[in-house]
Amino acid sequence: MNLYSLLRPLLFKLDPETAHHLTLASLDLLVKLGPYNPLRKRYPLLEKEVMGLRFPNPVGLAAGLDKNGDHIEGLAALGFGFIEVGTVTPKPQPGNPRPRLFRIPEAEALINRMGFNNLGIDHLVANLEMLGPREFILGVNLGKNKDTPQERAVDDYLIGLEKVYPLADYVAINLSSPNTPGLRELQHGRALETLLHGLDEKRTRLAQIHGKRLPIAVKIAPDLTREQLREQAEALVRHSMDAIIATNTTVDHSAIESLPHGGENGGLSGGPLRERSTEIVNLLHQLLGSDLPIIACGGILSAQDALEKLNAGASLVQIYTGLIYRGPKLIDSIMAALLRPGGAKTD
Repeated sequence: MNLYSLLRPLLFKLDPETAHHLTLASLDLLVKLGPYNPLRKRYPLLEKEVMGLRFPNPVGLAAGLDKNGDHIEGLAALGFGFIEVGTVTPKPQPGNPRPRLFRIPEAEALINRMGFNNLGIDHLVANLEMLGPREFILGVNLGKNKDTPQERAVDDYLIGLEKVYPLADYVAINLSSPNTPGLRELQHGRALETLLHGLDEKRTRLAQIHGKRLPIAVKIAPDLTREQLREQAEALVRHSMDAIIATNTTVDHSAIESLPHGGENGGLSGGPLRERSTEIVNLLHQLLGSDLPIIACGGILSAQDALEKLNAGASLVQIYTGLIYRGPKLIDSIMAALLRPGGAKTD
């Protein structure tokens, strides 16, 4: 039995947000042990190039766990090939009232309606500036402030892009959280075209200043039709985006509505999302071929789940809810599966 399986019952007796902060604080303490940190892991045989970046391995941490970049070193010690911090907005905002995070252990799921609670882009930038040399890829997930008018949404993303440009390895554009009113409207039509055009233009100017082209990934919702996916995929390619992250949380609670907390408002993640997320990855792979890499996220609770995503066409995978339920051992099991001959199509 691993250590986390012993600690989880104690953590699950706490409010989810309290347990979240306690766990991250514990990781920070372990970092101080340096090479003696028992969680410190490296997987040198799984390097992979995606978006023009060399990932030490294809398993990453999804945005949401470390919104402010306060715990990057502790999380990196778990062996992730890449870590995505955020979602961060230009101005600090408190998010929605608590309680806003709910466990549904019967389904190994979470419902959250956090609402982009974060300390603002300047706090995150200060943390990134203090990081030393790193052996992992660092992504920053950008969002808009709740009080920014919809017609000015692009400005928030451009502010974030400019501020993290010299510090991040890539940025992710969050258009798909269900917890900021109107945000998902940015995934379609003229709003999407305006945003992507603005991002590409801004990046071109920043590349001349900083001497590097920063990759941009766009995170999409699972609650889309095939036609909507096709329109999004074509737009991302047309505007020179570098990857698509599939998927964010779902607003479809039909699989858990009869369970305790199943009726709470918010985005559903974990086990109930696995099948739909994989279906989206598969559809995108059919639509995109090799034109745009896919970063798969949603319902990865085992090594087999990760292999399923990679074999459906993903280049990289991200975990979040699986880490809450399975602990760091999940990372080890995915790496072991990838290292087995024929484990996945990981080129």
